[in-house]
Amino acid sequence: MKIICIGQNYLEHIKELNSAIPEEPVFFLKPDTALLLDNKPFYLPDFSNDIHHEVEIVLKINRVGKNIAEQFAHKYFEEITVGIDFTARDIQKVQKTKGLPWEKAKAFDGAAPMGKFVSKNKFQRMNNIGFHLDINGKTVQKGNTNDLLFSFDKIISFISQFITLKIGDLIYTGTPVGVGAVKIGDKLEAYLEGEKLLAFEVK
Repeated sequence: MKIICIGQNYLEHIKELNSAIPEEPVFFLKPDTALLLDNKPFYLPDFSNDIHHEVEIVLKINRVGKNIAEQFAHKYFEEITVGIDFTARDIQKVQKTKGLPWEKAKAFDGAAPMGKFVSKNKFQRMNNIGFHLDINGKTVQKGNTNDLLFSFDKIISFISQFITLKIGDLIYTGTPVGVGAVKIGDKLEAYLEGEKLLAFEVK
């Protein structure tokens, strides 16, 4: 099982980080040890003082695929959910400055909390799905797939040019504007079209 994350896929988030708009999908990997399931608490690591939340829609791959044509990509996932791409922003900034990979900032243990999956058939269109993140009862991030720079189908097709997708692989599809730091005691709740699929505490 692979965790594949898409970066810089919502314009307003790109602006808030002062990043360049990508011409093609940007992706990186997280190991399976980053996965945090069953609403278990997230423990702040001691190597960073600036851990940021990034709420995202997650796709679960349901068949093996390589060099997938974009028009057939929708056949490669049947379920979606919400997840958090935790980022050590202080470490990421150093890595970016030095032109080094992001893994230290993105791939640490517990850095990929993930909610309960639901059938994509619950939604009329993949390009009009709302999702949001509440922290301590206040909405801090709100997004809609209509604002994706690269659609789910484009992402799947693009990744499969380089990496064979296998059953159970997870794709975090990018975060909207509003990222920010979390602290001990915070309660995070992530929703997909109003349905709460993920809830956990920071410790």
